[in-house]
Amino acid sequence: MVVYVGVCGPDPAPPDVAAVAEEVGRLLAHEGAVVVCGGLGGTMEAVARGASGAGGTVVGILPGASRGQGNDFLTVAIPTGMGEMRNALVVRASDVVIAVAGEFGTLSEIAFALKTGTPVFGLRTWELSKPEREVADPIVRASDPHEAVRAALQLATS
Repeated sequence: MVVYVGVCGPDPAPPDVAAVAEEVGRLLAHEGAVVVCGGLGGTMEAVARGASGAGGTVVGILPGASRGQGNDFLTVAIPTGMGEMRNALVVRASDVVIAVAGEFGTLSEIAFALKTGTPVFGLRTWELSKPEREVADPIVRASDPHEAVRAALQLATS
């Protein structure tokens, strides 16, 4: 079974975040997973570069109407013309999501994933809670890319 892993994070991405995302992409490719991302720069480009460099498949679900806006490391570029609303498509195309750091776009992908029951693994990303309902943070925390990839793939294949 091929696992599709959505990876989200900020664009632009600071060098340390880009390095983590690139390692996530490389590890996912080594495990035979398909990487799904938003297809642009920052974290998306870093994860795509890591996966592509390791011989993996990367699907970029783009916000605009042109394939040409995608980064150079995509195997498949899907233009949507949907702007940020394409974040929901990134999540729906994924069996699990790994969030690396992130801004509000990443938060929207986390929210879509949690709403649809798609597990989210986090590396230095948002912390969520609902005190009035005493719900703990629903994001599964990982300490490094190896742990995030191992846990995400294990859950997706169980």
